[in-house]
Amino acid sequence: MTILIKLGGSLITDKQKVHSFRAGVARALAEQLSRLYEGNEKRRLLIGHGSGSFGHVEAQKHGTAQGVTTPQDRLGFARVGAIATELSLLLQNEFIAAGLPMMRFQPSSTAIANHGQIVSYDSRALSLALDKGLIPLLHGDVALDEAINGTIVSTESLFAHLAAPLKVSRIILLGEVDGVLDRRGAVIPLITPQSLSGALSALKGARGVDVTGGMRQKVKTMTALVRAQPMLHVVIANGKREGILVDLLERQLQIGTRISSDGSPNPPQF
Repeated sequence: MTILIKLGGSLITDKQKVHSFRAGVARALAEQLSRLYEGNEKRRLLIGHGSGSFGHVEAQKHGTAQGVTTPQDRLGFARVGAIATELSLLLQNEFIAAGLPMMRFQPSSTAIANHGQIVSYDSRALSLALDKGLIPLLHGDVALDEAINGTIVSTESLFAHLAAPLKVSRIILLGEVDGVLDRRGAVIPLITPQSLSGALSALKGARGVDVTGGMRQKVKTMTALVRAQPMLHVVIANGKREGILVDLLERQLQIGTRISSDGSPNPPQF
């Protein structure tokens, strides 16, 4: 089974400062994964990341998520893709430096959307990379759109599309907060399809620029996914917490907000 880990844009960049890569945060997470991955190449890990203050700021400037029509839109579309790649390369370098065999995959090369929703995304190369002991790296990206010419697809939407073909058992979404927070700032420990509406009404607002819906859309996408695939478990947690990946994957601690079909604990499997 495969585990998908997203490093949120709010975690690896400062979303309120343009082009602010948090190399130290990325390095600490890479070192944790290196410790977990060492000596067990059969572990199937895929890493995704958000665009944070790189892609989101540029995408908001050009309105890329709403479609691509004019020559200025097309240039903006290209710029958003280029800046997302810039951040991905910075992150890849940190993981390779930590000794991890990470291979970048550009979602825009095969993802096709329709009115902003992914309708096609070829996962065959990703699956083969996992079989060969590599760690694929992908990210939220621009995508060609059959209806509106071009759009933005989030990392969560890519994960949702990959969950079935890659036989994903667990998704970990790491940001800069301790989980899904209510309006008082307290962590909502568990969300199920049955409790989703209450969680959404209590949800605290987003921080910084986000053209793909922020925490609200993240929760809706992941809840729909566990409803469709009841054996899948999702965790939303704080990536700045010391040893977070070791705690979640090795020590099997229940941290942050869990999203599952029936509220059962995350199963040990790493």
